[in-house]
Amino acid sequence: VMDACVAEIQAIWHDARVNGNLKRPTWPMIVFRTPKGWTCPAYIDEKKCEDYWRSHQVPMGDMSTQEHIQILEEWMKSYRPEELFDEHGTFRAELAALAPKGHRRMSDNPHANGGLLVRDLKMPDFRKYAVDVPTPGATTAESTRVMGKFLRDVMKENLASKNFRLFSPDENNSNRWQDVLEVTNRCFMAEIYPEDDKLSPDGRVMEVLSEHQCQGWLEAYNLTGRHGFFSCYEAFIHIIDSMFNQHAKWLKVCNHIPWRRPIPSFNYLLSSHVWRQDHNGFSHQDPGFLDHVVNKKAEVIRIYLPPDANTLLSVTDHCLRSRNYVNVVVAGKQPAPQWLTMDQAVKHCTLGASIWEWASNDKGSEPDVVMACCGDVPTLETLAAVELIRTHLPEIKVRVVNVVNLMKLLPATEHPHGMNDRDFDALFTKNKPIIFAFHGYPWLIHRLSYRRTNHDNLHVRGYKEEGTTTTPFDMVVLNDLDRFHLVGDVIDRLPQLGSRAAYIKQALHEKLIEHKHYIREYGDDMPEISGWKWGSSRVVSGPSTSTEGDNV
Repeated sequence: VMDACVAEIQAIWHDARVNGNLKRPTWPMIVFRTPKGWTCPAYIDEKKCEDYWRSHQVPMGDMSTQEHIQILEEWMKSYRPEELFDEHGTFRAELAALAPKGHRRMSDNPHANGGLLVRDLKMPDFRKYAVDVPTPGATTAESTRVMGKFLRDVMKENLASKNFRLFSPDENNSNRWQDVLEVTNRCFMAEIYPEDDKLSPDGRVMEVLSEHQCQGWLEAYNLTGRHGFFSCYEAFIHIIDSMFNQHAKWLKVCNHIPWRRPIPSFNYLLSSHVWRQDHNGFSHQDPGFLDHVVNKKAEVIRIYLPPDANTLLSVTDHCLRSRNYVNVVVAGKQPAPQWLTMDQAVKHCTLGASIWEWASNDKGSEPDVVMACCGDVPTLETLAAVELIRTHLPEIKVRVVNVVNLMKLLPATEHPHGMNDRDFDALFTKNKPIIFAFHGYPWLIHRLSYRRTNHDNLHVRGYKEEGTTTTPFDMVVLNDLDRFHLVGDVIDRLPQLGSRAAYIKQALHEKLIEHKHYIREYGDDMPEISGWKWGSSRVVSGPSTSTEGDNV
């Protein structure tokens, strides 16, 4: 039967590769049904074993009885070991000679050691795709659409090499990678109708509504030395949690096997993320894959949350060039403010976490508070909060720290990208309040930084399992991640504001009430929220002595 199937497969290959017949074949399949525990004792202690669930357990757990020893001996002898081994217990030479040799051995076959087959991708210069950012927040762009233009040209450069594919569970266009379809099609081997769009047997976009299948495809593609990216809605990537586990464990083990050659990294893009699922609602809101990923060995795991398109381009280029990692990139697809020029973005991504000097006002002095952020929407809300502080509390010294590489928060002893304590303390201070706006569940930040000097002063805002079908800004309000809550967090931790803080906090609460009334009446966010731009409302004069500026 095996010979017949191999011959049929070879005939199908010949028909496609020589005769050009690309009609989807009916591949042969062998269905081999055997009883569970086949060949084990039928009954042990008068209880059914073969072809029954007990054969999966330890049917003779108690080996202290002669009866059980006798059963085991007869069972082992049923395999006729005398036919396999000689009188000295040595495997018979004529049987050993049947094993494949050299590269035919399973462990030495180059297709099972894909690093031997890897060819580097031809990479266009990602800087050429930069979004023009004349001033922070002046430009709006869809970050993953910009990424898609870069991936289009990566695809174009490597069409002849046939070593780059994109994988999406029916979300390639939704996640803004549609420009890739200018140079290739979706791969489809079944019948194609006239009305079908961008389908062909040689397409290099693998799109099917099965996260499992996309995961398996890309794993196999990487394991055979080729490159790819898997895009998925953030909430639904959990479907492949156990598959990710096994691949990450495999990579970890292979790092310590000298004859294993590095393979291309497994790259995820998680888009349509928790903070911009306001139209789909609660079922589509879950950033918890990050919590799952950080459980794996540090030598394998990388997590990036680029705040804008230029940082996403830099991260994407890095991921496609890397080897033996699992790279998780989280980025939004909706129009959003762009913060960094390409030169700034490259430097920021290289550092992994850095002070945004243009948003801070503490240079040359100690900050009163550190406003940290990680993720595109948390960055937006943090900057909006900082502007409120600088407008209405100009005497407060604020340092803005953005984290693009989540692993920077770990100690250097725990992760290759981690910061040593000296650098961490210099960035986040040893004793100042830290208000940290995070894309995911807030306890992950505490988990990564609990050993740091200033952890007791760290207050994290993030997703806390509140959501519904609502407006974009209301999503952050529901989870207390909005600019008004962030300003309130600062006030609560700066006693030097004294009684003045009461007026400001009341104004913040009133603004949240106004927001609720407005979205209920109009079904959209207030124009001052949806149309907010960095620097549009900040005063540049010195501290006010009146309370008029407290009306946020």
